[in-house]
Amino acid sequence: MQTHNPQENFHKVLIVGNGGREYALGLHLRQDSRIQELFFTPGNAGTATLGTNLALPHNQDIVEFCQSSSITWVIIGGESALVGGLSDELRAQGIKVFGPSRAAAELEGSKAFMKDFVAAHNIPTARYIQTSDPQKAKDFALSLPLPVVIKASGLCAGKGVIIAQTHKQAQDTIDSMLSGKEFGQAGECVVVEEFLSGYELSVFGLCDGESFTLLPPCQDHKQLYNDDKGPNTGGMGAYTPSPLCDQALLDKIATRIFAPTLAGMKARGTPFSGVLFAGIMVVDSEPYLLEFNVRFGDPECEVLLPLLQTPLLDICQAIESKQIARLPIRFRDGYCVGVVLASHNYPFGSSTPYPITIAPFDSTLGHICYAGVSQESATSPMLASGGRVALAIGVASTLAQARDNAYTIANAISFEGKLLRTDIANKALKA
Repeated sequence: MQTHNPQENFHKVLIVGNGGREYALGLHLRQDSRIQELFFTPGNAGTATLGTNLALPHNQDIVEFCQSSSITWVIIGGESALVGGLSDELRAQGIKVFGPSRAAAELEGSKAFMKDFVAAHNIPTARYIQTSDPQKAKDFALSLPLPVVIKASGLCAGKGVIIAQTHKQAQDTIDSMLSGKEFGQAGECVVVEEFLSGYELSVFGLCDGESFTLLPPCQDHKQLYNDDKGPNTGGMGAYTPSPLCDQALLDKIATRIFAPTLAGMKARGTPFSGVLFAGIMVVDSEPYLLEFNVRFGDPECEVLLPLLQTPLLDICQAIESKQIARLPIRFRDGYCVGVVLASHNYPFGSSTPYPITIAPFDSTLGHICYAGVSQESATSPMLASGGRVALAIGVASTLAQARDNAYTIANAISFEGKLLRTDIANKALKA
């Protein structure tokens, strides 16, 4: 990590969110000597060891805190705050923000908008229909070969995608979504699209509204169980860089997906500034866009940041000044693997909080990112409070060793009902 002269300007930073992504952002920023104070809202029991957790439930509460405490940067971790317009409210008061505007965040906030946008700009994507009419959705689903992908248009925390294996399941899913039973208002409009068969990549672009720089490609593991079985989750593990993406493929992703997206968003008066996350399906060496997210992915953020040598504060400042193309983005050589440890009832519902114990492990192997953890008091044990509890992060010069390091750390973490996949990064290692 690059160091800085202590006499340089100090910064007070507020990170908005409460998951492993926000912990990873805080852990990275803590290594920058220019960071004077670090705050999280709402944070978790892990982030409390990195800075100060605050209860700021509304946008106005956040704005008022930033004004009264001279916050110099706000980094928004999750999509809900971005789609809810927090960045706009902060910028209106002269507060610097890492994250897109509400209008630009529609790329994630509405899958219907996103699909129509990419179709209008000839960005390769699956054939689809977006509609609130059940019959139109069913008719299109019946016209597609199996399986069929059905998505709730709104925000569903990474879980609003159903891959229907039969046409009856597709019809039932459409009825359930459009009735509001499955995802509430997020499912009032659905996207029905063809299933693309290939392998997925997560590719992130640092964007300043006009230019962008791509980060090393990652691969996420969405399904709950080994061999990509079971329901979709927010992600059960990730690794970077992916040997399944060479420079030629990354160049195609840049020219066919990111460049027209930034140009199109600028042309409609909603330039995209922040991190643009493209979920890519690679079919016969050709990239197709599955979806956009408008922030760092979780768990991808947790594996990218340990390798990032360029300080995040420098990236924020380069984006703010529209100079991202001129900033060298440096990553250390090697690989990083993250294994998610989830609670026993994830992703089906809430789980009973159980105490966490951590056996000693060699800190040179990696570290832990805390997510769904809580603490009744500063002296009480940390609890696995539900959802994705923590991530075991392994770093090494080879992907195989980074994977082994991650599982060594995962095995050192214990709590009742601990759930994890044991095949993170296996696909790349076999290839």
